[in-house]
Amino acid sequence: MQAIGLCRFSYPALGGFQVKHETIEERIAYLYEDKRLEERFQLLEAVALPCLRAQTDPNFSLIIVVGDQFPAHHMARLEALIEDLPQAIIHQEPPRNQRQVMKDILNEARIDPEEPCLQFRYDDDDAVSVDFIEKLRRMAAVGMPLLKESRTVAFDWNRGYVAEFGADGISGVAIHRQFYVASLGMLIRGNCAATIMNFAHEKIPQFMPAITSPEPDMFVRSHNGFNDSRQKNVKAVPVTPLTPEQEQLFRDRFAIDVDHVRQVFSAR
Repeated sequence: MQAIGLCRFSYPALGGFQVKHETIEERIAYLYEDKRLEERFQLLEAVALPCLRAQTDPNFSLIIVVGDQFPAHHMARLEALIEDLPQAIIHQEPPRNQRQVMKDILNEARIDPEEPCLQFRYDDDDAVSVDFIEKLRRMAAVGMPLLKESRTVAFDWNRGYVAEFGADGISGVAIHRQFYVASLGMLIRGNCAATIMNFAHEKIPQFMPAITSPEPDMFVRSHNGFNDSRQKNVKAVPVTPLTPEQEQLFRDRFAIDVDHVRQVFSAR
């Protein structure tokens, strides 16, 4: 069964952001500002990509969506970062309605639209467990009978970490949170044009059957200076430096190496 992930890398959509801008030009200037993009690249390199390279089931694809005005030097850097991840492709689009363009991209990526498909969203500053794709396929086998009554079925793993990354290493805390973007997937019936981007992630169980697993250590949610969802008044999540045991857990479960994190964030 085809498994497709979708990652928006500073794509200047019309809508889809909690940070508001009066014009698309203002949004592009905000998204492509050097300080912001530097942090996005650091998180992509040290947090988001390593676990994808280490997946126990490598049979998936990842579409990285960027704007058609994405600066050439940043495009070259992005291409270099995914050179050893053959599952990843870069897709350029002009500014369009956020949900519609993402739905179009996902549906165009389906090799056989008549067959069921697995989809997942992937934020460029988060990580999933190294066996996420493997577990997603196992869960799809459990959820397949539900497609007789529903066009779509959601799968949610609700235990992981919130973490902050920097030149000093990693600080984090274990959390329980349902229907985060990270470690959330969807099974879609054949001949159905719905996608995982049709739905706000935390509202997904309002629209379809959802199977939730409390299995631990399934995601890392990064908190950083440019989280779109954290630019307003939100409750802080207290984190503490990882213990040596937790550092090893991050290596084993998420392929996130604290020494690599320090190196990447020290190279500003």
